[in-house]
Amino acid sequence: MPINVLMPALSPTMTEGNIASWIKKEGDKISTGDLLCEIETDKATMEIEAINDGILGKIITPDGTENVPVNAVIGIILEDGEEASLLDDNNAKAIHKPDNNADSDAKKQIDNGVPNTYMESKQASADSEIVSKKASPQKNIARIFSSPLARRMASQAGLDITTIKGSGPNGRIVKVDIELALKNRTVDPDQGKVEIEQPGVSLDKTLRSTSPYEEIKTTNIRKVIAERLQIAKQTIPHFYLNIDCNVDALLEVRQDLNSRNSDYNISLNDFVIFASALALKQMPECNASWMKENIRFYSSIDISIAVAIDDGLVTPIIKNADQKGLGTIAKESRALADRARSKPMSLKPEEYQGGTFSISNLGMFGIKEFSAIINPPQSMILAIGAAEARPIIHENALAIGNVMSCTLSVDHRVVDGATAARFLKVFKGFIENPLTMLL
Repeated sequence: MPINVLMPALSPTMTEGNIASWIKKEGDKISTGDLLCEIETDKATMEIEAINDGILGKIITPDGTENVPVNAVIGIILEDGEEASLLDDNNAKAIHKPDNNADSDAKKQIDNGVPNTYMESKQASADSEIVSKKASPQKNIARIFSSPLARRMASQAGLDITTIKGSGPNGRIVKVDIELALKNRTVDPDQGKVEIEQPGVSLDKTLRSTSPYEEIKTTNIRKVIAERLQIAKQTIPHFYLNIDCNVDALLEVRQDLNSRNSDYNISLNDFVIFASALALKQMPECNASWMKENIRFYSSIDISIAVAIDDGLVTPIIKNADQKGLGTIAKESRALADRARSKPMSLKPEEYQGGTFSISNLGMFGIKEFSAIINPPQSMILAIGAAEARPIIHENALAIGNVMSCTLSVDHRVVDGATAARFLKVFKGFIENPLTMLL
């Protein structure tokens, strides 16, 4: 009998998602493991795999449909030998309506980490397909694969992405292809046309009219980030404490450790992670969250590190950071950051959801100091500025030292000012006397 393809719950908090694109089209033969469609959630763009063989008989929810509820029927698969006549009008009108006949345990299984009965998801390439609008959906449609960043760059530059040759896997169009197209672009002032000088590719496109602004559609990820930050800033009573740390000794220890072993490259941020974890171990009252009726104190120290990606921000977690050495923290933090930025993002939800304390470092951009917004339900976030040469007083004399400004944002419902100040004092002690972290 026909199999309903449902909008899956790809995370415990997901209630709806957007259909970014269908990878298969009606009439396509489907084998187990084939990619069916691409779904945009509040966390990332995910590809959905089929776990049934058959034919995609009907696409109920087309490309670009937004706010599709979890368990709504988005498509129908016919098993081998079944005729399209089995698809009735009721199924064709099932868009946005949950399938009441579906297994009622499906969502519970997903919430518990068990794949959906009808399909399973994998953290996937945010790369999706662009289908030529000139082709009939019932005919062979030429698909052009591209990354979201490449599509955004092409849109902003007024490029027709379907005319650009991709250099990525399977001809996928990536950032470097757009950059090459922009580099080779010439403008004919007499005709007002844009041409792309690229072997085998020609483009004749009227220049976009001048506009005072440009609007780009907000992704689900950006919407969720905006909502969480707004709620955090409006509902959490923030207060801020700033402290300067002399990192001269730390930089010397770092250089010495890195020269002894080429297997790892310890960064200043790795010392910050370790020092924060050890300070939380000494100040367990700061490793807590506001739960309205009570305050939750965590037994593990899990440090979230902010990593910028194309669509926003993710916070991979160094779990039990107080129990790990600097070498292990360096390897884990680098691996997590690389996987967060990879295409597709290869982090598992449990690797970036949770954490008990956050660190946001903008020092690599030359930012001297800043205040970060707390990542709920955590109660503190430490903002790290650049380590830079500044005049200091050393042994009652003016000198030059490398100083790093650190700003702690605190939830006053959980941690009082004096307690947060003691935490920063302990943290500063570890940073300025790094050998004490190794004891």
